[in-house]
Amino acid sequence: MAKNGTDVASVLDAVRSIVPKLRENGLEAENRRWLPEENIELLDKAGVFRMATPHRFGGLDFSLEDQSRVLAEIARGCPASSWVSMVWVSSAWMVTLFSEELQEEVFSHGSARISGGFSPTGVLSPTEGGYVLNGTWGFNSGCQGAEWNMMLAFVEEADGSLLDAIALVPISEFTFADDWNASALAATGSSTATAKDVFVPAHRVVIPAEAEAAAAAGIELPAPPAGRGYGLYGFLFSQAVSTFVGIARGAYELFLERLPGRGISYTSWTEQTQHPLTQIQLGTAASKIAAAEALAAAMYRTLQQRADAGEEPTLQERAAIRGHSAYAVQLAKEAVEILYNASGASVIRREVPLQRFHRDVQGLALHGWILLSSNMEVYGRVLLGLDPDTPLL
Repeated sequence: MAKNGTDVASVLDAVRSIVPKLRENGLEAENRRWLPEENIELLDKAGVFRMATPHRFGGLDFSLEDQSRVLAEIARGCPASSWVSMVWVSSAWMVTLFSEELQEEVFSHGSARISGGFSPTGVLSPTEGGYVLNGTWGFNSGCQGAEWNMMLAFVEEADGSLLDAIALVPISEFTFADDWNASALAATGSSTATAKDVFVPAHRVVIPAEAEAAAAAGIELPAPPAGRGYGLYGFLFSQAVSTFVGIARGAYELFLERLPGRGISYTSWTEQTQHPLTQIQLGTAASKIAAAEALAAAMYRTLQQRADAGEEPTLQERAAIRGHSAYAVQLAKEAVEILYNASGASVIRREVPLQRFHRDVQGLALHGWILLSSNMEVYGRVLLGLDPDTPLL
């Protein structure tokens, strides 16, 4: 239980109670290309945006597994609401790796909404007291309701070399294009963000190479709360699975709701539930969902055991997390495909939520972060004793 008396069960109960409203608002959200304010207010009231905030700032400090349970529950009602919440919550967890000064700024009121651009398509130029940021970032999910933006960029060194960096900038410093018109995750408001000559104080910029050098020199760096040091990439890869698991659970429920009284057109079957193919399809989808859940649970267990012990996951464990997260995503996607294809032609109507769940899971599975082929390659290389050929582990 969190120190302020809010436990995981109470947040889960609060989210479950709003799932019908999130589903009801789905078409409106898609039409406006951003979440209704009602969704955000309900999620905020439930405590969702305080899940990764440390206790000392009035947060809930939930474990990775518990955060993911809540995010999956949100996805049962609205995939876009879950994805935006995942971006905001995972970015808030990343802030716990930054300086105390920055954490005090971000977590001043406990709840934190931080979107991000996770491709290094900007440049930080050193100046007195900090840096000047210029750049453009696409797919900035959740930016329309965020307070901060966490952006990847390059720092220009005096010798012309470039170093990777992470900058945290108030959302008001960006301009946003009205360019998010997508067939999947339409309600995430993932517009293109642009920063032009934005000053970023030095304490809001982290340069991983410099942090590694400082650690090697014995300089003490900020540590995450006890039991929350999951490792950056393991955390991000595994937590993304939660939205997919929730989408699949929601699609399963929506499919069952449509079944009573449905026949099979142009056949003598008046009850689809009585047809062996439907029974096989439902059993297969349920098994794929269960398998995805089991893979996710194993990943969370490994990461939590390492975090509790204050240890880094091994290379093999980190590679397995990349591979298993992508495969869990694939299983969830396949489950939704089966249910959608068994739903008859009327499922294509936009007011039917199941078609939106299907489009959302298809589009989201194309995300480069969780693409099956890329992650299987990395995992397979490590299984064969080869270099993983990527630093993203």
